[in-house]
Amino acid sequence: MVRRMPTPPRTARTNPIPEADRGGVAARIRLGRVLRVESKDYLLLLSTVVFLVLFGLVMVLSSSTVESRLEDGGFFVQATRQGMFALIGLPVMLIASRMPERFWMRMAWPLLIGACVLQVLVVATPLGVEVGGNTNWLDLAGVQFQPSEIIKVALVIWLGLIVTKKQAYLGDFGKGVLPILLVGGGAIGLVLLGGDLGTVMIMGAMLLGTLFLIGVRFRLLLPPVLISAAVFVIVAVSSDNRMRRITAFLQENCEQGSGDDCWQIQHGRFALANGGIFGVGLGNSTAKWSWLPAADNDFIFAIIGEELGLIGAIVVIALFVLLAVAFARVLRSAQTPFAKTVTAAVMVWVIGQACVNIGVVLGVFPVLGVPLPLVSAGGTALVTTLFAIGVVLSVARDPAATARAAARFAARSAARAGRTR
Repeated sequence: MVRRMPTPPRTARTNPIPEADRGGVAARIRLGRVLRVESKDYLLLLSTVVFLVLFGLVMVLSSSTVESRLEDGGFFVQATRQGMFALIGLPVMLIASRMPERFWMRMAWPLLIGACVLQVLVVATPLGVEVGGNTNWLDLAGVQFQPSEIIKVALVIWLGLIVTKKQAYLGDFGKGVLPILLVGGGAIGLVLLGGDLGTVMIMGAMLLGTLFLIGVRFRLLLPPVLISAAVFVIVAVSSDNRMRRITAFLQENCEQGSGDDCWQIQHGRFALANGGIFGVGLGNSTAKWSWLPAADNDFIFAIIGEELGLIGAIVVIALFVLLAVAFARVLRSAQTPFAKTVTAAVMVWVIGQACVNIGVVLGVFPVLGVPLPLVSAGGTALVTTLFAIGVVLSVARDPAATARAAARFAARSAARAGRTR
């Protein structure tokens, strides 16, 4: 009898990855973690934002060619610059979306203080640059940017931190609401010193609107609302430039086609009227031929209405409505005070600013000089807005996981505080 030798167990064949390919595999794994989607709200918000940015790049290209040729010597210089900022802002947004809540809480104070220091340089040193009658630009080594936009995103993160810490005192004006208003109002006051009343109005609405959306009673917010309105009126009437804008908005001679101060308002309406239902076609605007100031920025909605018509204008408004719905869904599912606060703040900022910009073009508001978020030309505004939306995406990715991480962070903080006593 012949005995069969036992068959050795089969071992799984391994295909070792060459050393040269390991870096590529690791990079793909890391990229997959960055792009991984964990909630429908995240996907809705991300896709709407990306679509608005891409649409904005097309409209900046269309609306800036004439001005770019006159000022920079090339038709595509300004559009190329905007594209570069988009290439910076979109990765920044995705990276921010991967940061945990505790990271933002640790960065809140340093970011706010740093942004305020930059704004002080604008209003108190020769580094500040005046544009359009407002000193709101900073020139550092030949690079110009707006610290006021950085203050916006810093306020968003700081509000998330301070509301988390004072959650138990939000029903008490002295212990909860007043400290928030003092610090936030101080940061906004630095921007006001530069004369940028439009940005100040957006930031004030963001501060007060956020507190209202997270549950602070209206009776506690009524005094600061009235004080803010009084300050707005005083600052508006104290400037000849602002008063001319307001009177141009109110007076009847704008309807009659006279007055230099009515020029921008008139030609914004002319552009919308020229577009009709279907528009004159992409790139065929006549208003951008030096007829409409800030055609690629504050009045880009007028160019959209002229080139794409009423249908195109309605589509843009619908996109911002969809963006508001995405923010509202994230706000509804948020499970921590930080997540609720930052989502409410960014929602008031972006949607409120879009309403003001479109309202100015339609003649509902006087000219305030605020761009259309994610669409208008402007590097600092685009990057900071995408960064702020990235913070919202970080809490929208997995609300339950965010809540668990926040609870662990709070427990560790309490334990450290107990050991130091």
